[in-house]
Amino acid sequence: MIRQSVHMKTGNLRKNIVVGSKVRIVEKHNQKNGALTNGIVKRILTNSSQHPHGIKVILTNGKIGRIKEIVSSHSEPKLKL
Repeated sequence: MIRQSVHMKTGNLRKNIVVGSKVRIVEKHNQKNGALTNGIVKRILTNSSQHPHGIKVILTNGKIGRIKEIVSSHSEPKLKL
């Protein structure tokens, strides 16, 4: 499998996460198999500045989990084509 080189931040630092960011999380019941869920951050649940397993968030669809990848930050400029 060939993987494209895409700049993605990990979700271990709270300062990298903004409400509205597109992220990939692992839910509690998927921690063993590592299945990721895509979504948009509604609220940040972790109060500390960092967490080794990822910052815990709730997505706009109501799912809760720890961020494994930040796909795009709401604060990043949009590309115009």
